[in-house]
Amino acid sequence: MRNTQCGQTKSSFKTPGRPLWPAFRILLSTNGCLHILETKIFLLIQAAAMRFGITMAPPGVYMRNRTCHFRKTVNLDGSLSPAMRLCNSFWKRQSNNVNTSQDVDDLVMGMASQIAEREDNTVVEDLRDFMYGPLRFSRTDLVAMTVQRGRDFGLRSYTEIRKALDLPPVKTFEDINPELNRSNPQLLRDIAELYNRDISKLELFPGGLLEAVGAPGPVFSSIILDQFERIRNGDRFWFENKQNGLFTDEEIQKIRNVNFHDVLIAVTSAEATDIQNNVFFWKNGDPCPQPTQLNASIVHPCTNATRLNYLDGSKAGFVIFIIVLFLFPVVSFLVACMVAYLRKYRYRKFQRIRKDDDRTEEPSVGIAAHEWQGHKKPLHPVSVAVDERRKLQVFDRSGYAQRCLNLSNQDCLDVLLSNDRNHKALLLKVSKEYDLVLFFDDESKRAAFVKHLRPGVTDIGQEIRVKEMRERELLKEALTKEQRAQIVETFIRHAFSKVLEIEKCDAGDMSGVSRKKAREVLECELTASEFADALGLKSDSLFIDSMFTLADKDGNGYLSFQEFLDVMVIFMKGSSEEKSKLMFSMNDIGGTGFLSKEEFARMLRSFIDISNGALSKSQAEDGIKSMMQAAGFNNKEKISWQDFHFLLRDHEKELQFAQLNVKGMEKQGKKRMSRDQRVSFICPGNSNYKTDGSELRRRKKLGVSTPNVYVKPKREQYIRNPIQQNIQHFKRFIENYRRHIVCFIVVYGITAGVALERCYYYALQSEATGIPETSMVGIVIARGSAAAISFLFPYMLLTVCRNLITLCRETFLNRYIPFDAAIDFHRFMAMTAIVLSAIHTLGHLVNIWIFSISDLGILSCLFPKVFNNNGSELPMKWSWWFFQTVPGTTGVLLLFTFAFMYVFASRYFRRISFRAFWITHYLYVVVYMLTVIHGSFALIQEPRFYIYLIPPALLFLLDKLISLSRKNVEIPVMRAELLPSGVTHLEFKRPQGFVYRSGQWVRIACLKLGTDEYHPFTLTSAPHEETLSLHIRAVGPWTSQLRDLYTEESLVELGAYPKLYLDGPFGEGHQEWIDFEVSVLVGGGIGITPFTSILKDLVFKSSMKSKILCKKVYFIWVTRTQRQFEWVSDIIREVEEMDTQELVSVHTYITQVAEKFDLRTTMLYVCERHFQKVWNRSLFTGLRSVTHFGRPPLVSFLSSLQEVHPEVGKIGVFSCGPPGLTKNVEKACQQMNKRDQAHFIHHYENF
Repeated sequence: MRNTQCGQTKSSFKTPGRPLWPAFRILLSTNGCLHILETKIFLLIQAAAMRFGITMAPPGVYMRNRTCHFRKTVNLDGSLSPAMRLCNSFWKRQSNNVNTSQDVDDLVMGMASQIAEREDNTVVEDLRDFMYGPLRFSRTDLVAMTVQRGRDFGLRSYTEIRKALDLPPVKTFEDINPELNRSNPQLLRDIAELYNRDISKLELFPGGLLEAVGAPGPVFSSIILDQFERIRNGDRFWFENKQNGLFTDEEIQKIRNVNFHDVLIAVTSAEATDIQNNVFFWKNGDPCPQPTQLNASIVHPCTNATRLNYLDGSKAGFVIFIIVLFLFPVVSFLVACMVAYLRKYRYRKFQRIRKDDDRTEEPSVGIAAHEWQGHKKPLHPVSVAVDERRKLQVFDRSGYAQRCLNLSNQDCLDVLLSNDRNHKALLLKVSKEYDLVLFFDDESKRAAFVKHLRPGVTDIGQEIRVKEMRERELLKEALTKEQRAQIVETFIRHAFSKVLEIEKCDAGDMSGVSRKKAREVLECELTASEFADALGLKSDSLFIDSMFTLADKDGNGYLSFQEFLDVMVIFMKGSSEEKSKLMFSMNDIGGTGFLSKEEFARMLRSFIDISNGALSKSQAEDGIKSMMQAAGFNNKEKISWQDFHFLLRDHEKELQFAQLNVKGMEKQGKKRMSRDQRVSFICPGNSNYKTDGSELRRRKKLGVSTPNVYVKPKREQYIRNPIQQNIQHFKRFIENYRRHIVCFIVVYGITAGVALERCYYYALQSEATGIPETSMVGIVIARGSAAAISFLFPYMLLTVCRNLITLCRETFLNRYIPFDAAIDFHRFMAMTAIVLSAIHTLGHLVNIWIFSISDLGILSCLFPKVFNNNGSELPMKWSWWFFQTVPGTTGVLLLFTFAFMYVFASRYFRRISFRAFWITHYLYVVVYMLTVIHGSFALIQEPRFYIYLIPPALLFLLDKLISLSRKNVEIPVMRAELLPSGVTHLEFKRPQGFVYRSGQWVRIACLKLGTDEYHPFTLTSAPHEETLSLHIRAVGPWTSQLRDLYTEESLVELGAYPKLYLDGPFGEGHQEWIDFEVSVLVGGGIGITPFTSILKDLVFKSSMKSKILCKKVYFIWVTRTQRQFEWVSDIIREVEEMDTQELVSVHTYITQVAEKFDLRTTMLYVCERHFQKVWNRSLFTGLRSVTHFGRPPLVSFLSSLQEVHPEVGKIGVFSCGPPGLTKNVEKACQQMNKRDQAHFIHHYENF
């Protein structure tokens, strides 16, 4: 503060080296006027002289009223004392002694009567050992704090201050206070020992206290006097300063006449006579003398120091809350499981309603019961009946015969009955079969069943032995189907160990089993159903019937170990002649050596029947007719084995390597050929079969499309050591995924960059904030992960901008950005963001722990906008940070939202309940809102999230507006057709301006099923067609309900086809088929839908003589049976008719039947080839394309393409289907890319 006063001068003084008064500046003008005077509170008074007054503080304070009654005060333990103890009254706002204004008046009047302690070097214990602490510890030492404060402020020593004040120097400790040295010399000697008798090290505060003798010593007196004079002289509003013109002389005199006594009388209830005029001194004759001089012995003792832990009482809550945070995903998972269960339950209920079963509770045949099939398995409702041929048949409630037991060939029947638990259980033992255990509703039905058993056996002298036992023992006695299956499996393995070179351990070592179990295996005889199950065929198959009859030499209806072994030896090791003889003998029932036409047709029908319904009845008859016609058997009445073997002359290879695949033994045997060696469409170079020019001309004339892949690749061109293969594989991997790698590096490089920048800043550059010193690890982790999240979450939106991605595919950006991998990038970024969110949470858990145990003074410095330190309040508990702050509350809500979004977005729950996934994913709006609010509180730094959010959010909003502009347009369905295998074909009007490319997809919503639930489907129509079409398979609730809407019954009720909402088209990798000279399309199941559009588009473009890069397309169709998707056959047939330039080569793989080198399907393969040779089309599909059995050997196929198209550097491979199919295609491409030949680029889509 500045003031100008003339006539008053004072010299300034300095200490050598360092100014004594840091802001002490007095400038004198030439005329002696004082121009500048510093009036601030100086360090000498703050850190030392100001605290001299503590020597006057008594250990307590009296309280009295106006009548001089000194009242008793209540102590902490409820006892009474004559005065309030000072050490027990610090910051006690809820004190029992001071609750009203009158209590304050009593306290003031008590202090007016009380005499203070002497001004000396003694401080009462209340301020020494029992001074209030910094909350963390309840007690501290005010003298020690003052000394330390002087050190912190860098005060000069006591001797230096004396010199600066022009006071006589002291050379020894005894010279400080001669009077004290006489009265208490030991005190000075003790102090001298503390400072090693070096008086130059004595601090100012102890030295000032030692000077005092009834009053401050010369050092403190000079400092205090100088400070007060400066405050007075520098105050321009001081009432005695006449130059400011504020007060007149009378007013100045009036103010001078007012003392503190007058102030107290004005503000308290005391009268003028109740308090002495000079309230700072009490003299004899003044009112209300104190009872006695107060000392520590007559007041309540001070409470001991206690340590305060801010987390006392809340540690368990903090730990429990952290556990609850980690349980969020578990809770979300349980909710998702409940949703999935309800979804499955409703779907099963919907399916039952669709089936419209008219089943009655009571079976139409036999006696109702429940079959027990083993422990921990539910009872299966059945009905049992014994027919006139003495066969016990077990039916399910639909009337289908599940089991048939021949009772006529049994010497005796053992029937075990339960004699407890309402007598419901029955066990029927039949030799060479697993036991039949039945539970009946009551004992009468059980008795009726036993009665039905007797007529079937008593007529032929067979015996029924009935025995009763407890139900538990009865069930323990039963031989279950599983136990019987284990015996049969060991039986088959040991049979194969005799035929093939199989290790004993692989066959099932019986050395460790009991003698009884070993005897059961060796004495086991297979039933026809068990034999059929071992071969993977139906028990009523003609093939099984013929083969079982041939093998059962003793005709007892069972196959012994030796009988089974004899058949396996021929099948597994026999020559082609032996195998053909065995197949012939299977159908030569009479053993005449000849087959009639009917028997030959029956034999062929038995092989065709193996296809499990792959052929219709008419197709089978056509196949048989074509084979007999091709073999020239039309004019023969009987067919010999020589004729049959002549029929197989062109298929010696197939028959030579044909074996019989048995469950569990597919991979056994060293002489079996690998799948790649048994490729049905690649003819080896050493094969006797050659396609000469005349044959090619004949096929050309007939219009047969002969693919150019019937060439075995030359392996010597790409054989190299493993290191070279790995190098080539790595090079091809980089070439294939260079766009992915660049984008990955860019995205995650930026993510790492923003995270490291924040980590570096808070670790090394934010020391001024004080935060790193408080919680270095927690802050660095939290802020670094938050910066990465702030980038990932906003730019994740760009990966789902379908419309913008589709548009960008047509630009140059497609050469640099892998738009096909947008969803994969979305998943990667989302998973990275959730991991970083967990790390961010862990960082803040550390921060909250540290903040919860920090002094409020520290927190008020770190967070001045939140905390105000008045020295009396405890820091906030951990719960305050979580639930009473904006960042804490929004953070908890974000974690809860993430838990639901990520769990429902998993592949399993997304497939079960797509609607739940879609609804929970709409929570992204909540996520972005909470994230913006989360950072807006600016607790640690100013918000930055919106900076990252604005650009991608605007693009995302634009993309949404494009979709919304289309969604509200109702699209009429022009035609609907319900196809087999649950496929619904919808043909609807093409919206105006709807432009798309083959292979693209759309999202549709049905107005009758809800306008907010959209599902993606690939367009099966070609771009040149006037309408759009979809083929939708009913595999879930929504697609099943959609199919149900287009049934005849629903259409009659609705009156018209339900309309659709359409969103799209959207691009994907399959649309890039046109960018390759050679493209390979691999479709499995309903995954063929994008390829139907591509094939039609290719043929149309070629017929229009459009200039396109693609010159050849190979289409591989993998299906369990061609009847599963017959509509595909119709589309391929249409493509074949239009494909005059033979651009498309189609190969169909039927996986429901075994591979062609399995003896079960060798004849099926022969039938197919003969039918195609005669009728120029496939027996199975009716197409000109080649039909194969088993799964496609992709490596061999792609390898042959490298030889057929040596001039092609890049071949596009496009697959769509289940994950297993696309993974196999990817593995095949990776294996082929190890070779230094054509480069295979794979695009795939899973459903």
